Amino acid sequence: MANSTAAASSSGLYADPREDWLAQYTEEAIDPARPIVDPHHHLWDRGGQRYMIEEMVADIASGHNIIATVYVDCRSMYRASGPEAFRPIGEVEFANGVAAMSASGGYGPAQINAGIVSHVNLLLGDGARPVLEAEIAAGNGRFRGIRHSSAWDAEMEVAGMYAKRPKGILLDPTFRKGFACLAPLNLSFDAWLFHPQIGELVDLARAFPGTRIMLDHCGGPIGIGRFAGKREETFVTWKAAIREIAKCPNVSVKLGGLAMRLLGYDFHERPKPPSSEQAAAAWRPYIETCIEAFGPDRAMFESNFPPDKGQCSYQVIFNAFKRIAAQYSEAEKAALFSSTATDFYRLKLD
Repeated sequence: MANSTAAASSSGLYADPREDWLAQYTEEAIDPARPIVDPHHHLWDRGGQRYMIEEMVADIASGHNIIATVYVDCRSMYRASGPEAFRPIGEVEFANGVAAMSASGGYGPAQINAGIVSHVNLLLGDGARPVLEAEIAAGNGRFRGIRHSSAWDAEMEVAGMYAKRPKGILLDPTFRKGFACLAPLNLSFDAWLFHPQIGELVDLARAFPGTRIMLDHCGGPIGIGRFAGKREETFVTWKAAIREIAKCPNVSVKLGGLAMRLLGYDFHERPKPPSSEQAAAAWRPYIETCIEAFGPDRAMFESNFPPDKGQCSYQVIFNAFKRIAAQYSEAEKAALFSSTATDFYRLKLD
């Protein structure tokens, strides 16, 4: 199959996945029968990087019982022509097409892309509504909300491509006019930002208490750039911000995104991939803090594949999550691995 000629879109925040490196280490799936809804993954074919339904199916077939997934915005398959504001509709059409492929049963039992989160430029203000309505129509009952990335930092080593994005977008009055269009359409908002920006999301969540908000990737704790070598100091600041935003009852959190370079661990530079014990030891403080703050009914484990695939396999990442979750009750585990995601994204599962 020929590689896509689309431009590469690496954020600089994660390592490129290497199948040969990942293949050096495997382990048996822990608690393999447990139903899992993976509420955050991407699909793309660009710049020589391919992660489409075939690659996703291969990963989720590595031992865990994945029953459904949620596709999240990554600028895949935008329309090449037409009004700029409406081009992201192509991503919804693409994700829904993949969901239809999965629903055929020809790609295994998991309902891939059972929910779809795409993008609408909320800086359109009131003009965001017709785009949202068009995406709802394109989603064929699967479209659940949008993500408008607000990740920003002045330091290029920290932010990567996000250094070129607008600063303070969540506080922008025009952005908030667009944001106000979500709740009336029963749509949610996925927030991707870095931990110094969590306070801005707190302000937004308090201003719109009727809008359901998902804090992606444990709030984006940083361990690179000027934060390198300051893990304990940064953790204190991050933890305080997590506790503050957890006071907003309309905000939930995704537990993952911790296998990106952003966190500052060097797993991708080691001769062999990490075991689930090693990964769990690194991520436990962040995940336990989030669960303590939000509770299992507002927290969910995510793969964030393929970005997190740069440091560990799908098999290892969910084994690590299961090791961390071992201390919780059966009801709490069920929430963390499936029911919280199912409820938040209003998934219709077979």
